[in-house]
Amino acid sequence: MNAHVPSPPNPAAPQGRGPQNRGYGILVEPLRGEVLVRRGGCLLAKSSRARVMYETRLQPTIYIPRDDLVVDLSNRVGLQTFCPFKGTAQYHDLKLAEGRIDNAVWIYENTLPEASQIEGHVGFVADPCTEIDLGSNQIAPPEYGNISGPLIDWLLREAAFLPTPEDFTRAFSQKLLEQGVCLSRLSVLAWSLHPQIAGKNFIWQKSTDEVTTYAPSYEIYEHPAYNASPLRHVSKGLGGVRHRIDSEDSADAFPILSDLRAAGSTDYVAMPLPFSDGRINVLTVASDHPDGFSTANLGLIFECSAVVARYYEVFMQRENAQSLLETYVGKRTGERVLGGKIRRGEGDEIDAAIMFCDLRGSTLLEEQLGRRDYIKLLNEFFDTASTIVQDNGGEVLKFIGDAVLAVFPVGDAAGADANQARAQALISARSIVPALAQVASEHDLPQLECASGIAYGTVTYGNVGSRERLDFTVIGQAANIAARLGDYGKTLGHQIVVSQNSLPSSYQNTTPLGALALHNVSQPVEAFAVSPLTVAPEKKSQESPKGPPPAPEAVSK
Repeated sequence: MNAHVPSPPNPAAPQGRGPQNRGYGILVEPLRGEVLVRRGGCLLAKSSRARVMYETRLQPTIYIPRDDLVVDLSNRVGLQTFCPFKGTAQYHDLKLAEGRIDNAVWIYENTLPEASQIEGHVGFVADPCTEIDLGSNQIAPPEYGNISGPLIDWLLREAAFLPTPEDFTRAFSQKLLEQGVCLSRLSVLAWSLHPQIAGKNFIWQKSTDEVTTYAPSYEIYEHPAYNASPLRHVSKGLGGVRHRIDSEDSADAFPILSDLRAAGSTDYVAMPLPFSDGRINVLTVASDHPDGFSTANLGLIFECSAVVARYYEVFMQRENAQSLLETYVGKRTGERVLGGKIRRGEGDEIDAAIMFCDLRGSTLLEEQLGRRDYIKLLNEFFDTASTIVQDNGGEVLKFIGDAVLAVFPVGDAAGADANQARAQALISARSIVPALAQVASEHDLPQLECASGIAYGTVTYGNVGSRERLDFTVIGQAANIAARLGDYGKTLGHQIVVSQNSLPSSYQNTTPLGALALHNVSQPVEAFAVSPLTVAPEKKSQESPKGPPPAPEAVSK
């Protein structure tokens, strides 16, 4: 009879120790008589020592002793995969008369104990041209059944109510302990969409029963510890990893294993947690039991991994949505959008100081610097202005061409001080000027100037736009006046022009400009010129939100 040719080993699919373990199993049985493997009219193998491996949820796999091949194998090729129960599979090409078949077979040269019966045996990659003649043998996988129990009930009924990924990580680890899994450490690396943060790494340790969260920057991709870690290996789609670490490291071991051994661990597994968009995240577990993980233990974890991945995907999607909104529309605005302020025309009336800060001479700067260097300079202007605004309690609503629109709302609490909002806007405008002088010197420019206008009033803070495309902004006379005052300042050579009602009550150092007739403003606006600071204040908001950056997969000391 002809048997279906099995797929190559699934590097991430843990199995059970035998059919007696309900839900999971690995079973290897000898086949009777002679088994033949052919490709077209070419005989590849002829063996009376063939074996079949049954693995839960996988097609049965036929293994032939290497000595029973009747064709030549190439030396080991670059492809290899890991399986938590079989070990490292090395791939080889087949050398046939009609040509070479790339990555045609795999061999486990050194298996883990659960798969010792197939050590040195050859498995054949599924190919429509390859057939396995089993003779009189019948392939009959054992009935493993379905898994159920407290862990599954918890995932279905209670886990959804946990508010944070840290809470879920701790609770999941505790549930595994309750189910008899000898777990000493569990970590999840979930990639994110954030301009500064590459992802989140949640690490639980039994010794403390605490979860530590790391948020490495994109520099992680250049970090030697990451590039020599199982996290990178699994994230790249190269399969899962398992290593017994209570003995000396093997040639293909990762540096993290020696750290884990020093912490008392005996067994380590890293497996993929794929998200629905195709990104591969990583779940790692370590055991301190003398015998390491049992097959049933790892099978339980793997069986739950798809559901666990969806929980982390939901957590990360919310974090991604928040971080992206904060990146594109600001922190306060992002919170409002996530809070449901998403209908066109929906908004709040707020009292606020509005600052409009415009970079001067942009057209000439682009001609002098070239497009690439000009964009770099423009980004530094935006970064400088945004940092100063945030340090002074304001929020950048948007970048308009080469200008910054910022809002300094009066607080919602009782007794909120409008004078404070005015002062915050004014100190921001005064601080930006000397800060830009520093940027100019870094770019070998004689100067880099801006024009700022500030006005105060009641504005609508909310959504405008079309049905399909909304913009969260401020609408009101104060926003218009701020922009016009900035333009007016350019004509008189003043870098900061403010309306009378936007001046803090105690501020005196001004130059009166009189009642200005501004374009599209019906009534004249009493305005003043204000001198900038001479020295830029120390920056407060330059630390990225990446948290402590440990070597990836390092043990917390």
